[in-house]
Amino acid sequence: MGSKSMFKWSKQITPAQVVKLIRAEKDVNKALVLFDSATAEYANGFKHDESTFGLMISRLVSANQFRPAEDLLDRMKQEKCSIREDIFLSVCRGYGRVHRPLDVMRVFDKMKQLGCEPTQKSYITVFAILVEENQLKIAFRFYRYMREMGIPPSVTSLNVLIKALCKNSGTIDAALRIFREMPKRGCTPDSYTYGTLINGMCRLGKIDEAKEWFKEMETKGCSPSVVTYTSLIHGLCQSKKMDEAMGLFGKMRSTGIEPNVFTYSSLMDGLCKDGHSSQSMELLEMMVSKRYTPNMITYSTLINGLCKEGKLQEAIKILDRMKLQGLKPDAGLYGKIITGFCDICKFKEAANFLDEMVLGGISPNRLTWSIHVRIHNMVVQGLYRRDPNRAFHLYLSMRTRGISIDAATYDSLVTCFCKKSDLQKAARVVEEMVADGCVPDEGTWSALVAGFWNQQKVLQATELLWVELLRKSVEPEVGIQNKDKLSQAERCSAL
Repeated sequence: MGSKSMFKWSKQITPAQVVKLIRAEKDVNKALVLFDSATAEYANGFKHDESTFGLMISRLVSANQFRPAEDLLDRMKQEKCSIREDIFLSVCRGYGRVHRPLDVMRVFDKMKQLGCEPTQKSYITVFAILVEENQLKIAFRFYRYMREMGIPPSVTSLNVLIKALCKNSGTIDAALRIFREMPKRGCTPDSYTYGTLINGMCRLGKIDEAKEWFKEMETKGCSPSVVTYTSLIHGLCQSKKMDEAMGLFGKMRSTGIEPNVFTYSSLMDGLCKDGHSSQSMELLEMMVSKRYTPNMITYSTLINGLCKEGKLQEAIKILDRMKLQGLKPDAGLYGKIITGFCDICKFKEAANFLDEMVLGGISPNRLTWSIHVRIHNMVVQGLYRRDPNRAFHLYLSMRTRGISIDAATYDSLVTCFCKKSDLQKAARVVEEMVADGCVPDEGTWSALVAGFWNQQKVLQATELLWVELLRKSVEPEVGIQNKDKLSQAERCSAL
């Protein structure tokens, strides 16, 4: 085969040599070629053993190449090479990582077929993956099967069971019952047990109970981990108990436990929602000084909070910082900044960010469709008084890109062009409005007809009115809701 000529093996191939070469090869496909080329030298009597098979399977799983990895498991059986359970578990964990719990179960069943008897470790690993993946029905069934197979309860297995029962409010009492019974089963709850209960309580909004467990945990000599502290801090922030959350943050740092990105993000989110975005900015600086890289959630939280407080310049600085880090702002973030500028009647600045968003290739999808529609219409309706040409170009861009246009947007453009005596554009907008199935209201028609009368184009005006009367498509109530509520643009013009 071609791989034989690719690499020249020494006369005496050893598993250690093969392991070293596979480890050194960064490309997993080339590593597999090396693996196969070693067995092509069968005249030298080389046969893969557990170490070479195990490493190659592990490399394939890390690269999400599960089919070739499972083929090697079958080959181990054919070549009468004993298969340790750790090799199977590496495949199970790989499937868990890519959210394929049913494949985890299949590989677990395959263990016995390939002559490897699963131990307690295998059962608990598979059980933990099922719980992590929220496959709770299968997880509880599997736990019963574990017990039937004679696997005794251990702190690890009961911790996983408690975690599963903490996921729903209906089963939290069962989790507490098992926790209380642990000593009777010869198992002492550890930091992980308490952490699991505290996390479950916080997720279900039972923050006072979580605080009690936290106190009990310390009296029992169990040290809270960064995950437990973060769960409780997040729960306190969600319950708007910011002073307590900040106090706990201080206590955590004083005991030498380093906060992680999630701790900082939870606090920043709570502070921003509480109207303290400047404190949130201080936390960002602290986080960066500790060499933690802010993520999309961190930046979104800050930009949202700053925009809510009208601190748009600071929000733009954070947006720029985010882009410098290589993170691409989404429609939601641009939407916050654009809305912020519209709220203070700075429609040209809003339009600049809308252009930046479009040029950045951020197109509407199923989830962001309503955001795109809302901000585009908002900007056109605000911009038409100050820069009608730009408003019209933005309107044309919306049509080209298939973004829905509100009746109020059509109305504002028609009114604007009629006042400026640009009747050609006004008539075009009305035509397109009707073509889109949006019925012009009385105000739109009145503006257009008045425009033509002013230009003494009585014939065209009469024809338009005549067409309108013939169609009888104008319902007085259609579009009148737009008159009832003052639009943002009208409010701004009144300032």
